[in-house]
Amino acid sequence: MPAASLPRVLTAVLVLSAVVAIITSGADSRWVYWVAKPLATIAVLAIAATAAHPLSSRYRQTITAGLALSVVGDVLLMLPADLFAAGLGAFLLAHLCYLAAFLGQSRFLARPVALVGYVLVASALLTAVYHGVPSGLRAPVIAYVVVITLMATQAAIWMLQAPSPNAQRAAIGAAWFLVSDATLAIDRFRMDVPYRDLVVLGTYYIAQWCMARSVERDEGGARS
Repeated sequence: MPAASLPRVLTAVLVLSAVVAIITSGADSRWVYWVAKPLATIAVLAIAATAAHPLSSRYRQTITAGLALSVVGDVLLMLPADLFAAGLGAFLLAHLCYLAAFLGQSRFLARPVALVGYVLVASALLTAVYHGVPSGLRAPVIAYVVVITLMATQAAIWMLQAPSPNAQRAAIGAAWFLVSDATLAIDRFRMDVPYRDLVVLGTYYIAQWCMARSVERDEGGARS
C-alpha cells in the first residue's frame, strides 16, 4: 500500500468502526461493540504511529503512548465487570502522556488565562456531579479532573504561544475530550443524558483523531 494512502485507509477504518460502536453500544450483539470500540482507537493509534513526518520523535512517542493507554481504558470500561476505576486510571495515565507531549512544545502554565477558563469549567462539572459520585471514587474522580484540566490547559497554551495547525489540532482534541468525559460523568453520576453514546463516543473519537493528527508535522514545523 502506498504510504500516502495509509492515513486515508486508517481514517476510513476509524470512521466505520466508530459508527458501528455507536450504533451497537446498546444492542444485544455486544461482541460487535466489543470489537468495534477498541478497533476505532487502534486505528487512531496507527495514524499517529505511522505519521510520515512527525513533529518530533518524542512528541510521537508520548502521543502514541497516550493512545495505547486509551485502548486499554476502552477495553476496561466496556467489559461486563465493573472496572470503572481501572478504566479511569488508564485514561488518567493517557492524559499524563498527552500533558507531557504538550509540555515539550510549550512552557508550563505560561498563559494563566487558559488555566482560569478550564478551571471554571472543571469546577462547574465537579459541583454538578460530586454528590452522585460514590465516596470510594471521589478521590480518583477529582484526580482525573485535575489531570485532564491541566492537559487541556497546556494544549491551549501551546496554541496561544506558538499557533500552528499541530497546536490547533491538539487544543481542539483536548477540548472535545473534556466534552466527552463531562457528558459521561453527568450521565453516570447526575442524570441520564439523551443520546449519551452518540455524544460520548462521537466526541471521544473526534478528540483522539485530533490528538493523532497533531503528530504529523505541518510544512512550517521543524523536526527534532
